[in-house]
Amino acid sequence: MFGRIQNLDNRVLDNIGRIHRPALNKIMITASRSGNLGIIWWVICTPFLIRPVWRMTGLNFVLALALAHLAGEIIIKHIVKRERPCHSLGDEEQLIDRPRFYSFPSGHTTSSFAMVGVALLRCKLITFFPILLLATLIGFSRMYLRVHYLTDVVFGALLGFTCGVLSVGLFDAIVSALGF
Repeated sequence: MFGRIQNLDNRVLDNIGRIHRPALNKIMITASRSGNLGIIWWVICTPFLIRPVWRMTGLNFVLALALAHLAGEIIIKHIVKRERPCHSLGDEEQLIDRPRFYSFPSGHTTSSFAMVGVALLRCKLITFFPILLLATLIGFSRMYLRVHYLTDVVFGALLGFTCGVLSVGLFDAIVSALGF
């Protein structure tokens, strides 16, 4: 079964490699870099944390990002220890620096979809849809840049979304227990 999954992952990366173009390379590098250390998500959290009427949603975003990081980066990556696809590429094929850590799940995608989970339950559609589109672009960029497989990204999206949704329930329970 794992052999079939790996074959599918390899075929998807090969097909994505066929659409590489200089302009698209720049877009994907920028999208991917915006997800480094969750930078874009912290930027998006800032107005939510500053504005009093949005503050609880901002704090919920922070909780979701923390849960996603704990689950994906600290626990699952170190259990699975999957090698990244870029480690089998030559230097001339690599568009960004090779990440040092494991591949499964995609941390960029996990944090992105943690934001999507919270936004779905806490925000208006005008806020939710741009977050969803950006999260999807970041996830795709990780495959485009050959630093993740399809299954890394799909599982990262599912894990992140789950962390986001669970964080809403957890956040509500904490707020209720504290009497806010």
